[in-house]
Amino acid sequence: MATFMDVHHGMVGITADQLMEAHRADLAIEGEEGVHFEQAWADPASGNVYCLSEAPSADAVRRIHDRTGHPADEIHPVPLRV
Repeated sequence: MATFMDVHHGMVGITADQLMEAHRADLAIEGEEGVHFEQAWADPASGNVYCLSEAPSADAVRRIHDRTGHPADEIHPVPLRV
């Protein structure tokens, strides 16, 4: 499994409840693609949301986010972690 950081733009004003709702939607179906979303962060002022996951591919991450209604604008592999 590889690690990915994905980024969503345009979510200005997102609340903690909305972030949790989106994260829970991903968690509900993540297993169908072999993905595990570990954590999500948001900056309501800029509208950027970041999600850290382990997945077999960036495409698997993309498919989950597309299906839950919040497509990722960017998906980056994270090959090193300390």
